[in-house]
Amino acid sequence: MLGSGAREHALLLALSRDLSVTGMVCAPGNAGTAQLAESYPVAVDDPAAVVALAQEVAADLVVVGPEVPLVAGVADALRDAGIACFGPSAAAAQIEGSKSFAKQVMRDAGVATADAAVFTDADACAAHLRSAPPPYVVKADGLAAGKGVHVGSHVEVAIAFARDVLSAPGSVAVVEAYLDGPEVSLFALSDGSTVVPLLPAQDFKRVGDGDQGPNTGGMGAYAPLPWLPDGTVAQVQREVLQPVVEEMARRGTPFTGLLYAGLAMTSSGPQVIEFNCRFGDPETQVVLALLETPLAQLLLACATGRLDEAGPLQWREGSAVTVVVAAEGYPGAPAAGDPVEVGALPEGVQVLHAGTRREGGAVVASGGRVLSVTAAGDDLRQARERAYRGVDAVSLRGGHWRTDIALAAVEGRISLP
Repeated sequence: MLGSGAREHALLLALSRDLSVTGMVCAPGNAGTAQLAESYPVAVDDPAAVVALAQEVAADLVVVGPEVPLVAGVADALRDAGIACFGPSAAAAQIEGSKSFAKQVMRDAGVATADAAVFTDADACAAHLRSAPPPYVVKADGLAAGKGVHVGSHVEVAIAFARDVLSAPGSVAVVEAYLDGPEVSLFALSDGSTVVPLLPAQDFKRVGDGDQGPNTGGMGAYAPLPWLPDGTVAQVQREVLQPVVEEMARRGTPFTGLLYAGLAMTSSGPQVIEFNCRFGDPETQVVLALLETPLAQLLLACATGRLDEAGPLQWREGSAVTVVVAAEGYPGAPAAGDPVEVGALPEGVQVLHAGTRREGGAVVASGGRVLSVTAAGDDLRQARERAYRGVDAVSLRGGHWRTDIALAAVEGRISLP
């Protein structure tokens, strides 16, 4: 396993439940993953170092968690060395690494998405924004850890964001039309031809309750979505996921791994906001909490072109909710080094580590998003109540979290346009 976040902790937990798994290692890992897998201080974006580690431990399968090593070509290097890898090639990972590339793929695949304009010149971008109606959507073309997007109603703020994006040589900004409707995250496994969707989830990007404040990497999530119309997942598979996978294969860059479609449920149906090339964080935490099918077998089937043999996925009845506990100062400069303590947890609750490390005998904060408190329940209300009781068991100086994760869904306040 490559990575060090709560996503990787959740993946390792799910992999550990697969009886075919006899051992796991994680690079670089965190204080939580170290309880499940041996940690190695390897730079995950160094293809040669990753291959050397995989050979040293005789890995049967390497699972790449974050997007950076995928864009850097780690999956290519592993496959060239004859090692099975769950994750797309560098060329296929451009579906996340470049917003403009993703738009080209969607155009050629006939996938519904927002109209967009691509800019390398800040003045031209500013003129375009001043002529466009609000809300304004501006995206950095490359990787930005989930925070390279501005959505707002003030044109000068949008222009300032675009100028910041375009201040670096060679940078690209994408300006999109705003898509109305609630957002949905839908993961799909792919072996380059077969596509198997997972449960839909919804995450919360803004740091504050009521979707206030700056964007973050994600402050919480829940799954499944009680307000989503029946048949939506099948529709998205038919109209989005399968066409994109087929288009990637046609281009000679087959997509193998996890294709993550960020969707807006608009008044004219599902439209793609963006694609990611890996499991999303924090949605992974809730989706895997409900998966009963052995995960290692699924990921290996993707890596070896046998996903069509996997059969229907099995899911636990009920719902799951995760609430992110963030460090003081996040999403700005987070405080580091403060002790992290977790007391007795309620039934159905687990704490997944992200920005943590061991310092002596203690666990301390080492990043912005410190923990994901994840709970499963018979329904969404019970899962949410359990998750927040789990948050109450966490002690972290200056720690903060949203108090409204999944609340609107529990109260029936989400509607489609």
